[in-house]
Amino acid sequence: MPESLEDLVELLDLEKLDADVYRGRQPQTSAQRVFGGQVLGQALVAASDTIEPERVVHSLHGYFLRPGDTAVPIEYQVERIRDGKSFSSRRVVASQRDRTIFYMSASYQRPEPGLDHSDPMPTDLVPPEEAPTLASVFEQASGRKAEDWNKEWAALDVRLAALSGRQFWIRAAGKLPGDSALHACVLAYASDLTLLGASLLPHGIIIGDKRIQPASLDHALWFHRPFRADEWLLYDQASPSASGARGFATGRLFSSDGVLVASVAQEGLIRPVGLDLEEEQG
Repeated sequence: MPESLEDLVELLDLEKLDADVYRGRQPQTSAQRVFGGQVLGQALVAASDTIEPERVVHSLHGYFLRPGDTAVPIEYQVERIRDGKSFSSRRVVASQRDRTIFYMSASYQRPEPGLDHSDPMPTDLVPPEEAPTLASVFEQASGRKAEDWNKEWAALDVRLAALSGRQFWIRAAGKLPGDSALHACVLAYASDLTLLGASLLPHGIIIGDKRIQPASLDHALWFHRPFRADEWLLYDQASPSASGARGFATGRLFSSDGVLVASVAQEGLIRPVGLDLEEEQG
């Protein structure tokens, strides 16, 4: 994964091969398969490149079909579904070796005024300046060195906001340009990092536990209000259900001043591997 924010921005800078066809590079990584957030972010970059600048993404829905090979570039084909007076729709198919690994639908809107309400931000949180880094939490929980985490995820600054393990402060680890489309793509990338883990918390298991085979299956993201991905966002997560070797989790992202800027939902594979379910459930 990108070892710095500069590496992440470079990762999201796609090569244009033809009209509506793009190629995404791969980062140096020890991972066995491509990180789902990388495919989400790169697919959103491809879709956004075909949209008029004044229209902003308000939702995306993606399905992960096959594991991505970290040694092979990913090709993104954009289909221009519709351009209406207010909304534009795009479909993106990501492939490797002529096999589809992911597809996404995204919708864009020309900004307009309307009714406005939102949930309040959770309280009783550790301020980001005082919160432990996720790398240190990872080290304490897994026994693996924090440096192992930072080698893969140093492009993001992630901190534990509450002992429940459901709330995190998250931001890009550095300053980003003012391009709102880039901030949306960085948030899409980051939104996949901790969410599936929320479905393991009720069972006392963390992502990375060898007894669980995890993988993102589908991911939906709604953008409600303007934000900056390089400023602190609270990622408030919950898991209403786990069944059939799948975990379902939802998330809300708030700016540090309490404004709800985005919502997320994801279902992922959490297949037991060598886990005694009777003991775990008992």
